[in-house]
Amino acid sequence: MANAKALSGKVALVTGGNGGIGLGMAEGMAAAGADLVIWGGNPQKNSAAEAKLKGYGGRVLVQRCDVATEEQVESCFAEALKTMGRVDACFANAGVSQARASFHELDTKEWRRVLSVNLDGAFFTLRASARHMVERATKGDKGGRLVGMASTAAVHGAARAQSYAASKGAMVALIRALAVEMARYGVTANSILPGWIETEMTARGIADEKFAGAVLPRIPARRWGAGKDFAGIAVYLASDASSYHTGDSFVIDGAYTIF
Repeated sequence: MANAKALSGKVALVTGGNGGIGLGMAEGMAAAGADLVIWGGNPQKNSAAEAKLKGYGGRVLVQRCDVATEEQVESCFAEALKTMGRVDACFANAGVSQARASFHELDTKEWRRVLSVNLDGAFFTLRASARHMVERATKGDKGGRLVGMASTAAVHGAARAQSYAASKGAMVALIRALAVEMARYGVTANSILPGWIETEMTARGIADEKFAGAVLPRIPARRWGAGKDFAGIAVYLASDASSYHTGDSFVIDGAYTIF
């Protein structure tokens, strides 16, 4: 477990932080002393996440936010700043999967639905955070962390999921560009590429015996990933320990990609 004081005094925003990988990261940071801002769309999951995170003793603000809607992102971020005072780390984690379809049969509405959340939503979120961090830096308070949740779909051929793969490949490129531009403000930018992680998004596939039989033997760790597997990387990226580590892509997949 991370040092309980590693993130003391820091505020981290996690979109899609009410479950799965997002909640795993939030719990890790809460255990390390961070205050949390959680964005999620499901009221029941939001309430459950709030109760769990408050158990770590820090401040927790949970907001219902559709990241694909620019106005909601701007409004929620302004409210978060008013309530928490600052945002030191932003984890653009909210995302949706694509309804599986052959590329030549992929519906335009489905393409745009996935991109609107996974890419536009990340843009709106990271832009609001970057604006805040630049404003702080110009007043002598340099520093900040921008983290984008990509996927190993960004680096292998994700057949029948091209809109999802496109959004995650774009996330990696966006983060690399941010790393270069934001360095002058003391702000780092990194992406995380999860492999096969047991979440609501992957539940149907993992429950399918044919799918599990084909994929699980190809994971050298011989298990599906879990939200808690992202607690450590979140703490590291939000902490001062990563202040010179930027522009990187962290693959967390039990060695699936390299096997």
